[in-house]
Amino acid sequence: MSGALVDQLVTSGTFSLDDGVRQVENNVWVVGDDREAIVIDAAHDADAVLALLAGRELRAIVCTHAHSDHVAAAPALAAATGAPVLLHPDDMPLWKLTHPEVRPDGALSDGQRLSVAGVDLTVLHTPGHAPGAVCLHAPELGAVFTGDTLFHGGPGATGRSFSSFPVIVESIRTRLLTLPPETVVRTGHGENTTVGAEAPQLEEWIRRGF
Repeated sequence: MSGALVDQLVTSGTFSLDDGVRQVENNVWVVGDDREAIVIDAAHDADAVLALLAGRELRAIVCTHAHSDHVAAAPALAAATGAPVLLHPDDMPLWKLTHPEVRPDGALSDGQRLSVAGVDLTVLHTPGHAPGAVCLHAPELGAVFTGDTLFHGGPGATGRSFSSFPVIVESIRTRLLTLPPETVVRTGHGENTTVGAEAPQLEEWIRRGF
């Protein structure tokens, strides 16, 4: 039986793309036990993430995608902990907009498994919000970490460069709504939801176009 727990940290900062900048609050997720952890999306504030880790060994810094608000603190957190930054290679063009002089340490791939504290997190490539967007499914925790692919009330935004509404709908339909309905959706911004709560709304999202 796993002793892994999920901690949530909300950080604040800016998101910039296509010459627009706005203030946002992000969810940073830490999965682990009292010895080791994985961070999902090092957003805005490396010091705040370090404080939450409280000396635990950081096994990896996983980027659900490379928008600036989700990766801004990743290199600083990596430098402080020695943990590798992992990103799907399809998001390298976005990564370079924020960190042109620094590369991620490793690549994420569909079906890859990351293990921490006795729990496996399976990488699901879910493009649409960004080409290299991924979600992390942790059946033992009854959760999927969706970044900006799926929120309470609909898909992530697709009105900016590198995004596509038809692609994100297909990702959600085939990779997320097929998970058990009780699966908790832990999002990149805002409140949690469940697969079962969101699945009946798919056709409405398609009709409205976002």
